[in-house]
Amino acid sequence: MPPIDVWVMEIIHWASVPVGVFAFVHALLQRADAFTAAERMTKPAWLGITGGGTAALALFPPGGFGFMFWIAGLVAVLVYIVDVRPKLIEVQRGQRW
Repeated sequence: MPPIDVWVMEIIHWASVPVGVFAFVHALLQRADAFTAAERMTKPAWLGITGGGTAALALFPPGGFGFMFWIAGLVAVLVYIVDVRPKLIEVQRGQRW
C-alpha cells in the first residue's frame, strides 16, 4: 500500500484538473469589461493563464519531470479562483446597500 503522501498528491492532482476547467469556463463566460473594471488583467490574458494552467495540470503529473509546470499551473488557477473571481463577482453585482 502506498504511503499517505502519495494518496494526498493523487487526490490533489485529480481535483486540480476540474478546478482548472471551472476557472477557464468562468473566465470565458465573464464580460470583457468586467476584468478592467475590477482592475485586473484583460479577459484574453486570463483565458491564456487559466487555459495554460489547466493544460499543465492535465499534462504533467505531480512529482517527477514537469513538476514545476504542474505547480505553476496550480498556482495560476488558484490565483484566478481566490483573487480575480471574487472581484469579478463584486463588480458585476454592483454596490450593496
